[in-house]
This record gives sequence, C-alpha cells and structure tokens, in this order.
Amino acid sequence: MKYPHPVVAIRAILIALLITISAAEAQEHFNAKGSQASSYTTELQQQLRTSLPFEDRRDFEESQRGFIAAPDYRQITAANGRVVWDMNRYDFLLTGEEYDSIHPSLQRQATLNMNYGLYEVVPNFIYQVRGFDLANMTLVKGNTGWIIFDVLLTEQTANAALALANGRLGELPVRAVVYSHSHVDHFGGVRGVVSEEAVAAGEVEVIAPVGFMAEAISENVYAGNAMSRRAGLQYGRNIPSGPFGQVDSAIGKGLAAGTTGLIAPTLVIEEDFEEHIIDGVTMVFQNTPGTEAPAEMNTWFPEQKVFWAAENITATVHNVYTLRGALVRDALSWSKQINEALYRFGREAEILVSSHNWPRWGNERIQEVMRAQRDAYANLNNQVLFLANQGVTIKEIHNQYVVPESLQQQWNVRQYHGSEFHNSRAVLNRYLGYWDGNPATLAPLSPSDSAPLFVEMMGGSAEIITKAEELHAAGEYRLAMEILNKLVYAEPANAQAKDLLANVFEQLGYQYESASLRNVFLAAAQELRNGIQTIAAPRGTSPSMARAMTTSQWWDSVGTRVDSSLADGNDYIVNFITPDTDQTFVIEMSSGTLSNIEGYLSDEADATITINRTDLDTVIMGQATLSEQLQNDLGSLEGDASVLLSMAAVLTVFSPGFEVLPGTLPQ
Repeated sequence: MKYPHPVVAIRAILIALLITISAAEAQEHFNAKGSQASSYTTELQQQLRTSLPFEDRRDFEESQRGFIAAPDYRQITAANGRVVWDMNRYDFLLTGEEYDSIHPSLQRQATLNMNYGLYEVVPNFIYQVRGFDLANMTLVKGNTGWIIFDVLLTEQTANAALALANGRLGELPVRAVVYSHSHVDHFGGVRGVVSEEAVAAGEVEVIAPVGFMAEAISENVYAGNAMSRRAGLQYGRNIPSGPFGQVDSAIGKGLAAGTTGLIAPTLVIEEDFEEHIIDGVTMVFQNTPGTEAPAEMNTWFPEQKVFWAAENITATVHNVYTLRGALVRDALSWSKQINEALYRFGREAEILVSSHNWPRWGNERIQEVMRAQRDAYANLNNQVLFLANQGVTIKEIHNQYVVPESLQQQWNVRQYHGSEFHNSRAVLNRYLGYWDGNPATLAPLSPSDSAPLFVEMMGGSAEIITKAEELHAAGEYRLAMEILNKLVYAEPANAQAKDLLANVFEQLGYQYESASLRNVFLAAAQELRNGIQTIAAPRGTSPSMARAMTTSQWWDSVGTRVDSSLADGNDYIVNFITPDTDQTFVIEMSSGTLSNIEGYLSDEADATITINRTDLDTVIMGQATLSEQLQNDLGSLEGDASVLLSMAAVLTVFSPGFEVLPGTLPQ
C-alpha cells in the first residue's frame, strides 16, 4: 500500500476548494428543474409577505449608499480560465418576481446580497468591495497606502477586488492586512494582495487576534473530510442556482472556488483592548474570543467614529452551531461581547461596518442594530435554558423555542444563516450534551438497524408510501419525512420511497428562511434522485498553509486516519527529528492509537526519522509521500524500517463523497 499523504484533511480549511467542482460545473451536471411550490407552500409564503415588515426599506438604501462602480465583468477566472466566481448565476433575483419556491424573507436577503462592486463608506477613508466572494474586502486609506480588513477566500477574488479599488481610486501599496478572525473566507485570499516576501521584509504588517494561527489551522483539520462533505450540503455547492435551488448563503452569495493560502501574522493582538497606529490610522482592537469564531476581534476608529464589527454583527442571526460542523459557539459570551462594544464604542459610533452584508449609518440606527443582535443571542441562550430547566430536551427544544415577536420584526436578526431549529439545539447541547435523559436514547440502535422493525410494524413499504403520499398531499411534510426516512433506511434501493422523500425535502427547503437549511434539504433531495455527484479527491493544501501547520498538528491529523482495528497489537516508537527547526518528537503507536509529543526523544525507539521541516511541507501538501522523500535522500531513517510500512498499512484515505443518506452512492 502506498503511503498516503495524511493531512488531506487540512483541505477542509479551504472549504470552497474541498468540493473541487465549480459552481458552473454543478449547474451543468444537474440541470433538472425543481418541483413547483405546492399550494401549502404557496399559501405559507403569501402569509409571510403580509406578516413581515417589508415596508422597512432601510437595508436597501444602506446597501446602495456610496456605490462607486461595478466592474465590466461578472465572472472572475483563474489563470487557466477556470471560473472561480460567477454573479451571472443569480440574475433571476434581479427580475423583481416573487417566487413561491423561496421564503419571502430569504429572497429579500438574497436580493440585498446582489451588491457587486466598489462602495465608499467614509469619504476618502474607508471603501468596500462587495459581491466578489462570500465576504467583503474593506479598504482603509492610511497615510501612504491601504490597510485591508479581510482579504476574502481566494487569491483570485482578492486580487480582482484590490484591482477594482486601485483602478477607481488610484493605485496605492498595501501597508497592512488585518485578519478579523480565523475563518478562511477572511484570510484565504491574502496572497492575492500581498506577497510573503513583502511581509518578511517588513513592508507589510499582518495583524490578527490572539489565538488566530492555532484556530485557523486546527478548527477544521481533524474532522476535515466529514466537514468538507457537510459544507457542500450547507452551502449548496452541487445544486444549481435558481428559484428552485441555491439562492444565497445569508452573509453573501456563496463560496469562491479559487486558490487559498495563509501568511502568518506579524502583529498579534493579545490584550482585551489594544490601541495601535497603523500607517497613521489610530485603531482600538477588541478581542472577542468565543463569539462567531474562537479567535476574532472588532476594531474601533476613534477619530472617525467608525466601528468595525468583523463577523460578530452582520445582517442575520448567525450560526451558534454551523451545519458544516464545528465546536458549538457560546451565545451568551457573544451577546456580552456585543454589549461591551455597544457601551464602549456604539454610543459614539456614526458608522458600523462588517465583514459581510452592508454598513449602517447614524448612531440611532447603529444602536438599534447592536441591541437587536445582542438581544437575539442572549434570548437564544436564556430561553433555551429556561425551557431546559423545566425538562424540555434536546429532541424537543427546536419545536418549543420561539423567537420573541419583537425580534422577529427586525430584519437584521432574522434566521438567514443560523436558524432557531439548529441554534436552539446547539445551546442545549453546549450546556447539557446530546443525551435527553431517557435511557432508551442513551445507546440507541443505528437508523439502518432500527428502521426495518419500524417498517415491519407499520405494515411494510406499500402502507408507508400510501400514508406518506396522503401526508404530502395534505402539506404535512414533516410527518411524511418521519415515516419515509425510516423506509429509506430500511430499503435504500426503494426508488419510489426516495423520490417521495425528495419531494418532501424540496417543499421543506422552499419553506425555510435559513439559507443553510434550504441548501441542505434541496441538496439532499438532489442526492436522493440522482445519487451523490462524483467528487474528485481533494488536492493537497497550498504551500503557505502547509508552512503554517505545526508538525504536531500534522501528526495529530495522521492519528485520525489510523484504523485501530488494523493497528491494534502492533506497537512501536519512532523518534522524529526536523533539524532545520531544531525540533524533536516521539511518535508512539500504542493500543491501536497514534500519539505524538514534542520536545523529547525515546531511548526505546524502534526507528529514528530525520527530515527537514521544509522537506516535510511537500508531504503535507500531498505532492510526495514520506517514504518517497526518504527514498530521494531528503531525510534519513535509522533502525527498523518496517515501522514505516506498518504505519502506511493502517492509514485510511478518506473518501470525499461518503454517503449521508442511504441509497445515494453511485451504482
């Protein structure tokens, strides 16, 4: 067995690239038109159009304020001509038509996110490029050049955004880059605006919050393959855009599909509040750990009365638990950090700028938005606990937690990204865990094991399909889903059951306000009908990301690929040395488990591997195997060489397209 490059999982950090097909390719592969909205879905949408405050047009005015120009292109391509970003696919949102297959509130948000071009936020000081990626690029004019807040997801989109600004405003050098937080759509495009050489020479400062490097590398590595698969569902990467498909990603249109990298910070903000003068601009950084990201910071511009809210305050309730998978965020801490910002900066602020969506102007408006966002996260935390302390369980909470009506009437805290369904369960899980207190659910059967008994007791597949068709016809989609899901698990090859469940998922997707929920339901419907689209194996990570990953993190990721059933009983110890970084590690395979520790060497090692970290980077990038590097004399192995073969024999290469719903693997 060939030794696999063991950190393919790190590609999960590059979420946009992990699903390696482009949006255009997805459109071409799946061209089927979705089902029409049912009469029940249509009636629900009509009710929503009269019950929500559509007369409030302030977001539309603010989103267009300061518009300078759009580029003369609507696609951004890589050097090889590959389309990495395409705004054309969303033009159906500009017709003014109301679609019954889209929740009216989500359609409103999706239309607002059609902003595309360069905008002036503060005259001769702050500008934004919007609609070039999931996030915005924010450019602050210093004394001698640009200070760029967040550099988008990919090099191609970041380079295009900077070129648009320079072309319209006059070319300026980049003096500093600020990473607001540790999610890749805010740092991945850095090499599109600055070079590593310029940073190393001290020509460009790279600024980030405390903990940034550890979080940027580690959050998505260890469960990377699973996370990339789920991200494809959450963002609807493999479903066509259109009234029956992917329409938005709540905080932007979607994820670009270009090249992503990372340059390490040169200035880390360590304290809760730190004041710095960067290229003549005074800034006060506010660290907000444990909010939208584990490492995140806001910024206050005291002279201009501008508050940069990073991704802590946008135009939606965010994910406390993101469906792609990540640690549950702390809704209470998030609320408190917003409250701190409100009282410290918000009572003076005249402009509020975020890394997604659009700015707000005027102190009254800013305080309104900040209070609503503060209250939304606090209410989520407090009311979930209010219900949990009265016995409501994790299996019930999403059906009982209700957002207060006063918050429902404020657009900026509608459930576009997060939803009350998955966020409420996340809060309860954070405090009490996944168990609901019922012994019957403590060690439950797997769905594929329990489903056949359910199907048998319900009278078989014909009875279930008949009842499900009745429920579907009556608009009882969640009840139909409940019984059809059992049938599909019991009979994965039952095409009639899968098609009917797909119809149910489709109507539910049309009804959900959350873009994440919509995408998941519509993507699942597509997979039930067509099978999982073939997903190319993820490519190795970029050179800059490889250099950023610690050697210990790399070995940790190797450990997640060990098949313990194969490794158990074959124990060994390896000393691992990287002379160019003067680091030593002990790698132990023990009880079917791989562990590593830095700073030691073992006298009982079965083998010693010596390789420069720079040569290990090639392995991390997936461009060579460790065995190949050693065979090419880029390192040495002393002792029992069979341990390397033993390790290779128990490492699994993860499939990027594993089955989520039964019966959806290609035949």
